[in-house]
Amino acid sequence: MDKIIDILTNILSEPAILMGLISFIGLILLKETKSKILVGTLKPIAGYVMLGVGATVIVNNLNPLGQIIQFAFNIQGVIPNNEAIVSVAQKILGFETMIILILGFMFNLLIARFTKYKYIFLTGHHSFFLAALLSAVLQASGMEGKELVFIGGFILGAWSSISPAIGQRYTDKVTDHDGIAMGHFSSLGYYLSAFIASKVGEPKNSFADNDIPEKWNFLSDTTITTSIIMILIYLICCTFAGTEYISTLTDKGIVLYSLMSGIGFAVGVTVVYNGIRLILSELIPAFQGISDKLIPNSMPAVDCAVFFTYSPTAVIVGFISSFIGGLVALIVLGGVGAALIIPGMVPHFFCGGTAGVYGDKLGGKKGCISGSFVNGLLLGFLPALLLPVLGTLGFANTTFGDVDFTVIGIFLGYSNTLIGQIGIYAITALLAIALIIPSFLYKGKIIGVSDS
Repeated sequence: MDKIIDILTNILSEPAILMGLISFIGLILLKETKSKILVGTLKPIAGYVMLGVGATVIVNNLNPLGQIIQFAFNIQGVIPNNEAIVSVAQKILGFETMIILILGFMFNLLIARFTKYKYIFLTGHHSFFLAALLSAVLQASGMEGKELVFIGGFILGAWSSISPAIGQRYTDKVTDHDGIAMGHFSSLGYYLSAFIASKVGEPKNSFADNDIPEKWNFLSDTTITTSIIMILIYLICCTFAGTEYISTLTDKGIVLYSLMSGIGFAVGVTVVYNGIRLILSELIPAFQGISDKLIPNSMPAVDCAVFFTYSPTAVIVGFISSFIGGLVALIVLGGVGAALIIPGMVPHFFCGGTAGVYGDKLGGKKGCISGSFVNGLLLGFLPALLLPVLGTLGFANTTFGDVDFTVIGIFLGYSNTLIGQIGIYAITALLAIALIIPSFLYKGKIIGVSDS
């Protein structure tokens, strides 16, 4: 039994394998040829591995930059890090986390099959992160055993189904109705960015449709544009940090180090884009088999990075705007004497960049900048509110970073603090009601999908 649980956990927490498995099942249901099944199964896996390789290059270049900024501007505080806190939680609640992960995916499939929420959540590592958060918060409430894993599994499965639906009308506009949904637990930040953008900007004046004068035509190459921007950022930050500190990181000197780091970052982004194209080229057609034969009208909910290709320039602008928002939140938190949340370069790139894409598509350049800036504020303020809850669990000085994690943790943690387990049961009941009621109100309609 333990071996089966381990195998299921490994599959569900590894998006590459999960995507390949989903694609394989879809192609089998479509009765494709053996060669098509082989290619269609391996390409999404290869694409996600490529995405992961690119993401690793990005992270490896951003982490030192975060350290340089801390030293250059003498900032001390907490840097939100999903991986760090999950590694701590796993040592205490590893078994519970695995069972919640498995049950969460099962609930997600059942919800997609029998309700109006037709979204299958495929970003396994984010499911794993949320399972760890739920196991920790629920145990702190006094739950244990079957009660803990069942409630945790249901909440995971319910939010995996509801979160894509909340903003699908925005996602349809971002992707031009490409048939994918947002499968990333910072979704509330992206949807808020889209909402704000739609109020302050004009989608026709977007970075995605920007016409570049001929003399600046080289900037239409995303790799070159990203390289130039990041080289400048590295140069400025390294100059403030000083030669002595930079020498502890590299023997290349400030200029060469900035040049190679900026270009390395841009190469990582380019690899991510190529991986995304490989995923979408095979996953979407193969998923039609599941949508037609197994779970009617279902839709894959995929990682936030998959949306980068819809407005590449907005990713960089969103990253910078989100980071500035994080700095503003840091200053405000310091002013009120709260825990300082240092802007993490990695979440601000992936989450801020995605918020920028949503903002750009819904409100153009103004929408991109304003929407991702607000996203940056959320990435600063919400982890500070979550930190006290996690601190009582023995996770002091570390916290989850992405918006959905923090919102769910805050609601569950503080409801338990105020009224005990009844608060958690009430939240669970509300999620169940949200899943059931639409089946009676929206006959023949998928929740969240826009009509045009």
